[in-house]
Amino acid sequence: MSNKKSKEITKYDKGDLLTVEITDIGNDGEGIGKVDGYTLFIKDAVIGDVVKAKIMKAKKNYAYAHLEEVITASDVRVKPRCEIARQCGGCQIQNMDYERQLQFKQNKVRNNIVRLGGFEESYVDGVMQSIIGMEDPWRYRNKAQFPIGRDKNGKIVAGFYAGRTHSIIPVDDCLIGTKENKEILDIIIDHMNKNGVEPYDEASGKGLVRHVLIRKGFTSGEIMVCLVVNYKGKGGQSPAQFIKAQDSLVERLRKNSGMTSISVSVNTEKTNVIMGLEIHTIWGRDTIKDTLCGLEFEISPLSFYQVNPKQCEKLYGKAIEYAGLTGKETVWDLYCGIGTITLSMAADARKVYGVEIIPEAIEDAKANAKRNNIDNAEFYCGKAEEVLPDFYNKGMADDNALNPDVIVVDPPRKGCDEACLDTMLKMKPERIVYVSCDSATLARDLRILVDGGYELKAVTPCDMFGHTVHVETVVLLTKAAR
Repeated sequence: MSNKKSKEITKYDKGDLLTVEITDIGNDGEGIGKVDGYTLFIKDAVIGDVVKAKIMKAKKNYAYAHLEEVITASDVRVKPRCEIARQCGGCQIQNMDYERQLQFKQNKVRNNIVRLGGFEESYVDGVMQSIIGMEDPWRYRNKAQFPIGRDKNGKIVAGFYAGRTHSIIPVDDCLIGTKENKEILDIIIDHMNKNGVEPYDEASGKGLVRHVLIRKGFTSGEIMVCLVVNYKGKGGQSPAQFIKAQDSLVERLRKNSGMTSISVSVNTEKTNVIMGLEIHTIWGRDTIKDTLCGLEFEISPLSFYQVNPKQCEKLYGKAIEYAGLTGKETVWDLYCGIGTITLSMAADARKVYGVEIIPEAIEDAKANAKRNNIDNAEFYCGKAEEVLPDFYNKGMADDNALNPDVIVVDPPRKGCDEACLDTMLKMKPERIVYVSCDSATLARDLRILVDGGYELKAVTPCDMFGHTVHVETVVLLTKAAR
């Protein structure tokens, strides 16, 4: 038995000011350093920095600290292009060189699969492919949702919520969004000021304009504006009639090059959900068009559509590559949205099936199939974890559907439901292609699939959201030889 005593960790308290070297990066992009064995998590610090930080929240073995000063800047630290990047919190790692951002995201995926999935490091290193980076990590978002409110001086502002708050940080021109956003917001706020139109106040539940949704088709150039309003009706007027009465606003927005659709979404609930379900088109078309993977899609205010179409084509291209289609395969696409992956695989498959819980998305998917003259796609509305087991247990007319060659999954951040994973294993497809927006839940699900008889063959991260900590990943699993 050893007589050596373990070194005690020095405990620090709230308000303590410490100098620390940043030696690691956390999953949320925060810098990590240690002082006398005590770990500090410091937002806005970059690996390689030496910083002065003030402890804001102290625990026994670690603390969260505020970056007070960069004493020695890291060689991967860069000056953010956006002057309010630190306050806004939307671009958590804009102060990091882009190549180092990609390395951070590659390591994030790798480490989650190793630590949370329980895979051997050497094995993961053997199947990991290099991250697919962006040619230009600016102006890549085709969609933005701006909350509207008043600042502390009473001025009407548009912007984004500061991290973990509902305080609006005014954003004049977000550099990862389109250039048209600024002009559109300026018009709307100017109109509100001149006509006494009140922004929504969360505390009182009063005020009219809650959010402004702006979407642009990067291929088509078409633009959509949707005002989210807290409108309870006045004198029998519908929301559409009320907004149409704001003729000068509609007229000014119409003059914007590319303007195709102007609508209102009614949301009178005290909720964090941005869009209401009641949509009224007040000028132009109900939707805008865009092209993805050679297919044309109609996009409504409520449609899910990838916000970075250029990178999305690279991500889907890798998914199609992993699917290994020859024209003879039956494919299930779970969590299919408006059918972007499903339809992009249809040309190279015998039959494709899509499942999605949102009814409007399924209607969009069916319409998109018809629009693109695709007749070998079927779509079903419901939870993937309910639809798939139901079809499997009851049987279908097409036996190939019960024994597909490929299953593609693109679930939300929570990952795949256990019942869905169980049914996938029962259906025993030759290949499973997993598209993930959260590598932590991906790692959990990969362990279940591998323990269920599949081999992890390839992992490719893809940067869809430059300057943020988010990373997409596409994975190939194949049925293990028995």
